[in-house]
Formats: sequence, C-alpha cells, structure tokens
Amino acid sequence: MTNTSAASAASLSASGLPVSLAGLPFAKGHGTGNDFVLVADPNGAHELAAADVAALCDRHRGVGGDGFIRAVRSEHVPEGRVLLEGAPEAQWFMDYRNSDGSVSEMCGNGVRVFVHFLLEEGLAELAEGGSLTIGTRAGLKTVTRTAGGYAVDMGPWEFIYPDHAAAKSMDTVVNADGLEVPRPGLSVSMGNPHTVVALAELSELAVTNLTQAPSVQPEPENGTNVEFVVPAEPLVEDGVGLVTMRVHERGVGETLSCGTGACAAAVAIRFWAGAGAPDDWAVTVPGGVVGVRFLTGPDGREHVELSGPAVLVARGTLL
Repeated sequence: MTNTSAASAASLSASGLPVSLAGLPFAKGHGTGNDFVLVADPNGAHELAAADVAALCDRHRGVGGDGFIRAVRSEHVPEGRVLLEGAPEAQWFMDYRNSDGSVSEMCGNGVRVFVHFLLEEGLAELAEGGSLTIGTRAGLKTVTRTAGGYAVDMGPWEFIYPDHAAAKSMDTVVNADGLEVPRPGLSVSMGNPHTVVALAELSELAVTNLTQAPSVQPEPENGTNVEFVVPAEPLVEDGVGLVTMRVHERGVGETLSCGTGACAAAVAIRFWAGAGAPDDWAVTVPGGVVGVRFLTGPDGREHVELSGPAVLVARGTLL
C-alpha cells in the first residue's frame, strides 16, 4: 500500500487524507464482505491518483476498503469511449482500483455494488428482471437485477495457458505459507488473471496463511489472484456443485470474497470434475455465498454468470 506519510504536511487535511480529497462525497458498500469506497463522478472531474486511492482505502487512516470504484460516464474515459462505439447503451463505466491504488480490469462483487450504487444515487433505474450494460476495463458486463441482488454476465472464461491445461490439467506451481508442500494450480482468465489451487480438506484451507502473497510459477505477466478451493463431499447436491474458497487478491491481500475468483474456482473444479459436472455452483467464501452459473452467451461461447447481494452501508463527505 502506498505510504501517504511521505506526503508533506501541507498536502494533508486535518483528517490526514490528501487535501485534494477534502469535500468529496463517498459511499461505502460491499458484496459478501468484499468492500469498496464508491464515488459518483458523472463528468469525470475526479480522476484520483494512486496515492489518493490508497489513502482512501487505508483501514486505519482512511475510509477502508478492498478497492475503490468511481462511477463515471463512459464518454469521459478513454476505454469507455471505445466501448461506446459498439455499445452506445453502456453509458456508465466502472473505474475500478485495487486498495493499493493500482488499476484493475474488473471486480465481480464490485460491479454488483456499482450498479446498486447507481440506482441509490438516482443515476440509473432498473426494475427487477431488468438489465443494465456497464463498461469495464474487461469489456462490457450485463447486470440483471434479481429478487436477492444482482446477476452479472461475466463473459467467457479462458485458460491463460491452454496447452498446458489441456495436456496436464494444471499449468503452475503454487507455494503458500502454511502448506507444507507446493501445490499444482490452474490459471483462468475472467478478464483478469486467476490461479486456482484445489485442497483436500477444510483444515488445510484454514491453516493457509494469505497475509502474504503466494508464490506462483510461472506467474502471469501482470500478476494473479490466487484461490484456494475445497470441493464438498459429495461435490454435487440437488444438481448444484458446492465448494469453499479463500482468496489472495492481487494488490489487496486476503479478502472476504472475490467474484471473479469464485467464477474462476468454479471453472477449475468443473474442469477437473470432468464430464457430467453441473453448470450451477454455490461458492462459499468467508463473507457469504455467491452463485456461479455456466450458460451460452450471445456470442455462442460459454459465459459465466455471477450472482449475489450488494449492500451500501454508509455515506459521508471527506474532511
């Protein structure tokens, strides 16, 4: 995390946050415990520096969050303008940053909270069963309002190293503190990179130390999120696959939930389970349960849908 104490005293407000943030309205929200600081910036007037984002997300000196979400109209963001050319309905862009201020492509829990924030701010309307198209750095995401929250078409999944995945059903070696020996992993892209490791017992999952980033070899070019997953026994009940997961998020650390990580975990376990594995999954994370479903997308490819709640818990103005 960026150390804001290096900033000069003149650049800090009385609260200890950068003066540039003073007076900025914000909200705090979460999806199954994966929490975010949200700012409405329709006209693109508040593109925050990485240090500002890190200061906001600091859990001791800032608001605190796993990430930062800026709601900005797509026309004010270069990536958003590109998306508008083919999808003029994508009026809103989710500018997502990790808690250390680094730019991230996508966040599955975050995009649900993002849409809920738009509705609560009066910036969009969406009846139950209706859908909204959102621009992200991982492309367009269609979010549908459900009775219990929101469902997001996360788009198609891909193996990061497809040849190795096909030949060996694994493509990386992962070391994590608390596990006695290295474990094989499978690298999955959900628009952002993930490495999934299967563990045999919940006791192994409990002793895995995710305060430190696991070592992944080879590591994708821009780093990776690492999911440790325990399949249930039996794996399938009433047609639904059941797994339990913990995750170390790139640029953040361990989080209570990771939407794209839950999707990647279901992709990997379903692949390892082989023919007859279900299309519907319930992924238990420390912050709750999210649903993952495999379906054919409008492009004819297999897509992954993520579903779960979204909650706003606070609003305020930075001092």
